[in-house]
Amino acid sequence: MRITSVLNAAILMLGLAVAPAVADSSPSPSASEDDGAPTEAGTSFRTATEIEQGQTATAGASTGDYLYWSFPADAGQRPTVKATVKLPDTHAAETWQVDVYDGLRRRQACQYGAQTRTAAADSASVELTCVLRTVRAWSEQWADDPLPGTYYIRLTAVDVPTSDLGLPVDAEVRVDSEDIGGSAAVDGALAQPLVPGVAVKSQEDEESSSASAVLSSIEPEDGWASGWWSDRWVWTAIGGALAALAGIGGYALSRGAGRPTRVPPGA
Repeated sequence: MRITSVLNAAILMLGLAVAPAVADSSPSPSASEDDGAPTEAGTSFRTATEIEQGQTATAGASTGDYLYWSFPADAGQRPTVKATVKLPDTHAAETWQVDVYDGLRRRQACQYGAQTRTAAADSASVELTCVLRTVRAWSEQWADDPLPGTYYIRLTAVDVPTSDLGLPVDAEVRVDSEDIGGSAAVDGALAQPLVPGVAVKSQEDEESSSASAVLSSIEPEDGWASGWWSDRWVWTAIGGALAALAGIGGYALSRGAGRPTRVPPGA
């Protein structure tokens, strides 16, 4: 009993000593998820500010400027781009538009959402949304399907009255994706994602040169998908197992109980 009491006391003291260290190492609940998010935007495709999905990027600009951001999107994802522009206190009616381009700088159509919206005179803000089509792992060369790689966001005002040019505005951009899964999977995969500078990087690896011309370093948290795996394989395996069980059950039912008992052995 004494040995047990001593061991319990030692374990309790050890727990009290470790608890503060664990508490100090835990992240603060007040920490913002958007810490480190960009606070400026690029002015062209080459200078687009890189953001990750789930971040809320902000930027101060003037009416009439072109604002650019870039983000990674992988196969099976359906990205949703949301932009909010806070307008000055006094302004005329303005039309704002958000466009999304893929790694080949092809403009991608929005599946649904208010891609273009007109803000009434003296309104406080305007909100835009663009839901892209599901990113495919592979596509024909003639098609303009969204493919894995870097995507560009361009936010600007169109048909701006001359009196509003140069007025200060604040922009917020956020990208979130829905994982569609195997229902959108296709056979085939790209050799490389459509990321700026990937061709130069491949050539650099072959020539073992120290020069670098890679323009984009962003990628999904778990890396780029290989393109061949999807949950279709899981459902295919489950379907095969169910089909095998159904075959065994059908054979057992059609076979019956065996040789009837009333039939003579030599019959």
